[in-house]
Parts: sequence; structure tokens; C-alpha cells
Amino acid sequence: MITYPVVEKFISINGEGQKAGELAAFIRMRGCNLSCNYCDTSWANTMDCPCEFLSTEELITWLTEHKIKNVTLTGGEPLLTKGIDTFIEALGSSGFSVEIETNGSVALDYFHNLLHRPAFTMDYKCPDSGMEQAMCTDNFSLLLSKDTVKFVVSSIADLEKARTICTQYKIADHCPIFLSPVFGRIDPKEIVEYMIEHHWNEARLQLQMHKFIWPPEQRGV
Repeated sequence: MITYPVVEKFISINGEGQKAGELAAFIRMRGCNLSCNYCDTSWANTMDCPCEFLSTEELITWLTEHKIKNVTLTGGEPLLTKGIDTFIEALGSSGFSVEIETNGSVALDYFHNLLHRPAFTMDYKCPDSGMEQAMCTDNFSLLLSKDTVKFVVSSIADLEKARTICTQYKIADHCPIFLSPVFGRIDPKEIVEYMIEHHWNEARLQLQMHKFIWPPEQRGV
């Protein structure tokens, strides 16, 4: 029986993205192949992080008990979890609406062809993250309208790179584009001003709702 290394699971609202404000169940898997310098879940990225090993049946039972429709698989990098494709298919066949938060380094072609293809929120790591070299740009051609590309930005240089990538790969023709500030490094007003200056009509600024409702460092929300 396949089990998955779950470091936390909880019910809250989607704090960002196309379903912002909607109820969702979050299942956070252990482990990540990147080390972004602004990461707010670095505690979940190491292989010695405490976790529960839970089966598909146990997780679906938990979801069913909470009567939740939206399920977000996050991490770390959930697509690196052994057997995650089996879990995604089981969730889809059980009627759940599945979103995968992926860091942009994992090729999506295999997951794109699943019978119950999930929605992807794909990060593109900008230069200030220190991880841009790991990005898999082939993924852009696979994205659908239910997917999202998210740029976490901490400087004007990051915004410049984000806009360049969006133009080069015509991302707005595939799916929505979201810009998220690294708090403490760039004022959200600077992002708005940049969008105005460059007539960037396709991009959306997003602020993580849950960090305004609860303390930014609080887990399980």
C-alpha cells in the first residue's frame, strides 16, 4: 500500500490564485528540490521533517468527513512524492477539484496527460530567488485556462524578468498570471506602479489573504 509523507493537513480558505477565498483542504507533502531564499515553508523541505505516512484511503476519508470539494496538494514540491499520480487520480475519480502547487522545476508532461488532470499553480522563480536556473520552461506550452503561473517578486528586476517571460512564452494566451510580493522586500504599491507604467493588463497582483487573517508565520491556516 502506498503512503504519502504528509507534514500537515488542514482546512482553510485558498489565500491566493483563481479560487482565492474559497474553502479548501490543504495537504502538504514533505521534501523539496529547491531552496528559494524567501521560502516560508522551509521547515517542510527537509527529509527529516516530522510527518505522518498516510494512505490514499485515509486521506480521502479525512476529506470526505470534512465535506470539502477543493483540495490543494502543496509542499515542498508535491510532484516529487512517490506515487503522487495515483493519489491525484484517486482524488479526481472521487469528485474532488484538485490543485497542485508546483515550484516550476518539475516537468508536467506526464501529469498533464493524467485522466483526471489537476489544475496547476506553477511558480516561475525569478532571479532574486536564486533558483531561476532550475525552471522548466517547456511546461508553459502545456498550461490550460484552469492553471496559473505565479511570479513571486522581490524587486523591480524580478518584475522585469517576469514580464519578459510572459511575453516570450505568451503565457496570458494559456492561463492567468499572478504577481506576489515578497513581504519586506518590495512594497505592493511598487508592483501596481510597475503594472501601470508598462500597461501590463494581463497580470494580477495578489496578496496572500491568510497572512492578513492570521499571523503570517502561523501554520495550518
